[in-house]
Parts: sequence; C-alpha cells; structure tokens
Amino acid sequence: MIGYATYTDHLSGTLKDMSDHLDHLLDMGVRYLHLMPRLQPRKEANGSSYAVEDHRSIHADLGATDDLTDLTATLRTHGISLVTDVVVNHVAAEHQWARLARTGQQKYRDYFHILSTEDEVNAWQKNLPDVFPDSAHDNFTWDDDCQGWVWTTFNEFQWDLNWANPDVFCEFLDSMCVLANRGVEVFRLDTITFIWKKLGTACQNLPEIHDITQSLRQAMRIIAPAVAFMAEAAVGPNDLINYLGRGRHWGKVCEMAYHNSLMVQLWSVLTTRNVSLMETALSRIPDKPSTTTWATYAHCHDGIGWAVDDADARDTGLDPTAHRRFLSDFYSGSFPGSFARGLVFHKPVTGDCRIGGSLASLAGLESALETNDPADIDVAIARIIMLHTAILGYGGVPLIWMGDEVGMLNDDWRRDSNHADDNRWVHRPAMDWSIVEQADAESHSVPGRIWNGVRRAINARRRSPEFHASVETVVLPSPSRKVIMWGRPHPEGRMIELYNVSEHEVCFPMETLRSELADVVTELLSGFDYDLTPMNLRLAPYECLWLSDRSYA
Repeated sequence: MIGYATYTDHLSGTLKDMSDHLDHLLDMGVRYLHLMPRLQPRKEANGSSYAVEDHRSIHADLGATDDLTDLTATLRTHGISLVTDVVVNHVAAEHQWARLARTGQQKYRDYFHILSTEDEVNAWQKNLPDVFPDSAHDNFTWDDDCQGWVWTTFNEFQWDLNWANPDVFCEFLDSMCVLANRGVEVFRLDTITFIWKKLGTACQNLPEIHDITQSLRQAMRIIAPAVAFMAEAAVGPNDLINYLGRGRHWGKVCEMAYHNSLMVQLWSVLTTRNVSLMETALSRIPDKPSTTTWATYAHCHDGIGWAVDDADARDTGLDPTAHRRFLSDFYSGSFPGSFARGLVFHKPVTGDCRIGGSLASLAGLESALETNDPADIDVAIARIIMLHTAILGYGGVPLIWMGDEVGMLNDDWRRDSNHADDNRWVHRPAMDWSIVEQADAESHSVPGRIWNGVRRAINARRRSPEFHASVETVVLPSPSRKVIMWGRPHPEGRMIELYNVSEHEVCFPMETLRSELADVVTELLSGFDYDLTPMNLRLAPYECLWLSDRSYA
C-alpha cells in the first residue's frame, strides 16, 4: 500500500474535481489517500483549517457532503481508502458546543475546561509548555460570556475539549459514524497527544489517552469494523510506540502511527554522512504489535521537528542540544557548506526549531538549480530518490507528500496574506500540473528523473513479498558509517537493503553481505543479479540496493 497526502484544494480544487487527477495517483499505486482538511472550519483565522466548526459538514470551499460520498465510492472502485482528519483535542470557538457554553448551559460548559480564577490558571500553567511561544497567546483565554478562563492550547479560537466528560466521547463516536457512512475508512486522530489534562503534568502523552483511544476503537470495531485509526503523534521515540499499543493496550489502540523518528534520522544522516545515531535510535524502538503498522515518510505538511532523543545522541558521542541546533542551521542554509534551502520556525523558550521547506529544496535541488551546476543537480536528484526509496524500503505504509514525487520547490508563501505569518506554507503549494506533465513527457528532465526514480522503487516494492506488513525491518550494524544497512527476514528468503548516505562513492565489504545472504542475489530495484563473491561492492553517491536471495525458481 502506497500513501499520498495533500491539501484537497491544492491538488484538485474541490472534491468533485478529484477524479480528474486520479490517473496520477494510480500511476504511483496509491491506495491510501489523505485529503487535508475536509471538515468545516471557522471562517476567520483557523489554524490551517484545523479549528473545526462542524464535525459533520464538509469545508464549504471543497463542495457538499454528497460530493464526499461520491468521491469515496469512486475511490473504492480503484482500491483507494480515504483518510480524514478528526481533530480530537479542540474545536473552533464558533462550534455549536462553544456557542451553547457561552449561553450558560452547564451541559456544554462541561464539554470544555473553563476555569473560574487566575489562581486555578496559574496552578495549571506552571507545568504547561507553550506550543506557540513566539505568540503572545498562552494556554488559557479569558471569555467574557463564559466569565471564565477557557483552555486554549493552540490558539485563542481553538477551545480544548474535556475528554473526562463521557458526553464528549459519545459526540465524537457519533460524528465518526456519520463520516464512516459517507465512506471514510481511516480516521487520523489529530492532536491526540494533548487530549488528557492532569494537574501537575505537561498534559501531553498521558496514559489515559490510550484508554480513550482503545475505547473508541472497540466501539468502532462493533459499528464499522473496516475503519482504522491513525495516530497523529509527533513525539519522541520512547513515547511513539504507545500509540500502537503497549502493555494492556497491545494492539488495541491505533492501527497506524507516523514513524517520526525515521523521518528525523533520515534528514540527520544526510548532514553527518554517518549512520551511528540512526542505528542507535531505530534499533531502540520496541517491536510494534503485529496487527499495526508504521506510516513512513520523509516529509509532511508540518515540516521537520528535531525529535532526537538525548540518550541516543549522547551514546553516539553527540551533544543532543548542539546536534539539534546544527540540524536547524544546516537545513536553514546558514551552516557553511549546506545544500539546503529551508525556513526556521523557532521556539526561543526551548531553543527548539522546526524546519519548513519542500523536500526537493531541503535536499539541495533548489540551490543546485540556482547555480545551474549539472553535478550538483545530479547529486540532489539522487538524494531525493534515496529519501523516497528509504521510506518505501522500511516497510509499513509509505506516505508521499504532494509534489515531492516530481521535485516541486519552495513556494512563494508570503504572497497570500492569510499565510504570511506561518512559514510552513513554503512547502504547501498548489500542485503544479505542468511539472507533472513534464515529468511524464520528458524522462530526462529534472522532474522526469525524480518521477521515474520514485516510481521504480514503488514498482519494485509492489512486486516483492519481502515488504509484507508482517515482516519487521531489522536495523543491522553497518561496516561502513556511510551506509544504512537494514534487513527484512521473509520466509521466502532474506533481504538486505543498503543506502549510501553520502555524495561520495563507498566501497562496501561483500563479506558482510555473504554472512547474511546467498552468494548470488537479485537486486530488486534494477532486477539485476549480483555476485557477492568479490571483496567489495562499490556504491555510487546515494545509491540504494535491495538485495534478495529469494528463489525465483
């Protein structure tokens, strides 16, 4: 299964128009389509449309509710599952529940966290981080109508919900049923990490979250058993596995979660050209339940936050704070020798930075095109293909962000006044269909080379049983610090994946491969047979190899 994520209006304009672009998605083998966001937001500033005003209505700019039903029916004929966001932490201040709370109806006041005194606010606030510390907004907003302080983690117009109230649980379950009846098959639980509040804590990643998620899943299994949950949990590697299930929640919460650590380590390894931190970080992630899977990705709508575990960094000889700062400097283009063109979203309170930018611009294509250096362009294209091949090779459901498959560059995000204060829109452009047409028509063009490289890996994966979801990727100790080495032990044969993470040729010792594989193997990306008896294997810059000793007899 291949996934694709995009803003609906940026890909097709409306839900009705989506069918005009299905050929492009089918060319990639897309079976998981995440259209963001589709539910009706507030009309004013709306947190990138994640301040939802009505959980049962479609964003008016995208069409009508019946258009959603028609689209899901069309997608299903092509084997594509539709994914929708359900923002579970908060609703818009204009939501009916919030409006009724302002009228004094206690039932709806209890849907939210409304505090009476500043002393209460201060008692909670002292342990709470600010999600957006650059703004004057903190975690609580005074509301005159409510005569109280409303909990507003993200923005003053996004009211946090009280999940300790069972009525909130029932409201969301009912809304999910309505959407499932419209054909939605996967619910992406947005902001799931924030939904439980406990005094004296940071109110993130608390264990009660998993009790709620398990209860929602059990209910949906009875009502609509084909529905799956995806956890939107951009958290550190130690917390990540909890959203797929640990202990008594093993395999009973979300079926999918984003492998945030894999994304971070892929971008990190491109700067250091050293796989030590990646090997340490990925090998320490506990096994996931066999009934769940990872969503693997190299890029997303939110940019890249450097979720590097302090212990992982120290154990590989790195200062964690200094390394995170280095990554931000490198991908913002301020570090000497950087190939990247990214933008920084800075949190001065913590010193953390999030990087925005298209995958191609972060991987060096924009700077290479500026200098018009053929060698630099070749290297940038190889980096882009390597990133995509790695997320395809790791297993799970690889997610491609719209436009990355053809190398779209940073957008001029400031021209839209609605986006001028949020530089993440630099990597949220409207799809440039002329680039897609060029990629299809001109195989030797830059978009064509990227497109063909990505499709080659997709097609190889589709043909290979080694990528069955039941097979776990094993992080192997590589004899070269410049080469990622992963194994996938399939019952039909063993497979080793190699990824050169540097712009230089690397000699990789065959002895390591012979200890894992037969003497003759098939390289799945090219279809060529490889003899492993020589001393060394030469890997070109950013070359990827999928070596399998599966018998084709």
